[in-house]
Amino acid sequence: MSKRDYYEVLGVDRNASDDELKKSYRRLAMKHHPDRNEGSAEAEEKFKEAKEAYSVLSDGQKRGAYDQFGHAGVDRSAGGGADANGFGDIFGDIFGDIFGGAGGGRRRNRGSDLKYNLELSLEEAVQGVEKKIRIPKMSDCAVCSGSGSRPGSDSKTCGTCNGQGQVRMQQGFFSVQQACPNCKGQGKVISDPCSSCHGQGMVRDEKTLSVKIPSGVDEGDQVRLSGEGESGGPGTTPGDLYVQVRIRKHPIFERDGDDLHCEVPISFSAMALGGDIAVPTLSGRANLKIPAESQSEKVFRLRGKGVRNVRNGNQGDLYCKIVVEVPVNLTKQQKELLKEFEKSISEGGNRHSPRSGSWTDKIKSFFDDLVT
Repeated sequence: MSKRDYYEVLGVDRNASDDELKKSYRRLAMKHHPDRNEGSAEAEEKFKEAKEAYSVLSDGQKRGAYDQFGHAGVDRSAGGGADANGFGDIFGDIFGDIFGGAGGGRRRNRGSDLKYNLELSLEEAVQGVEKKIRIPKMSDCAVCSGSGSRPGSDSKTCGTCNGQGQVRMQQGFFSVQQACPNCKGQGKVISDPCSSCHGQGMVRDEKTLSVKIPSGVDEGDQVRLSGEGESGGPGTTPGDLYVQVRIRKHPIFERDGDDLHCEVPISFSAMALGGDIAVPTLSGRANLKIPAESQSEKVFRLRGKGVRNVRNGNQGDLYCKIVVEVPVNLTKQQKELLKEFEKSISEGGNRHSPRSGSWTDKIKSFFDDLVT
């Protein structure tokens, strides 16, 4: 069934203004909206038809193409999902088979690209690794060498296109060449199909590949293996395989670009007295000097202990945040010792706990202000 004229659908003249188009569309949309016509297939179809017509005629560029070429000029953009820049693609698709554009023969001369998600540990991503992966893909049939014909038999010239691989088709006002639907652009048809691939020239296969992952790769980085994608059939080159990196969550470190972050639990006494503690890095242990009377959540920076950038070679840093670990499961004696210690601290006033003293002063001032 051919499409109705868009102006007829909206019930307007061909010289209708934008306001007239909008007014007519709103009227039709309200009348045929599915929510107002529950279960009515006819109303739903008229609603879609009005929406399609308005999406074309409300766009000046598309409307011009429709006025000049009819539906043939806007078929790919009439649904309302294409943007204004898609107008050029209309003609790219129509003329692709003539001029070898994106919609024509070039795309058929190459197999599809494949994508493989490779999960790595943080250590593997930072240091680099070589991995074996198994890829399921379509490959040229080994029995017929990708021809699709039984060994010893020959294919025949296609009777539809007379071996040209293309046929002339009428699209609206245009007469264009397209790939022959009978031989899929090959110019030949298989009379005696290969028993292994059943005339397809390709079989589902699995291939084991070795992938070298460079040091410093991050989440989402890709490694391209040229020619390891799917075969496109006889006379084509294979596509490429893109191995995309996924990094597992690490029990200690979090990565932020080239930097690493970790939390280091430390006892209250060690924070108060200071000293050296051992912290982990991806290259081994490192000593971290904690100054006496350090506060919880203070961050220390270890230069050059992060990740080496895969592109420029710059070395990131490791940031260690120290957090006080409150002791648990205390014995009676330990509790008594803590009470005695707390009492001695309180007697010293703000000298031992300046932040607590400042906080107390602020609270007192706050309530005094409320009273006044």
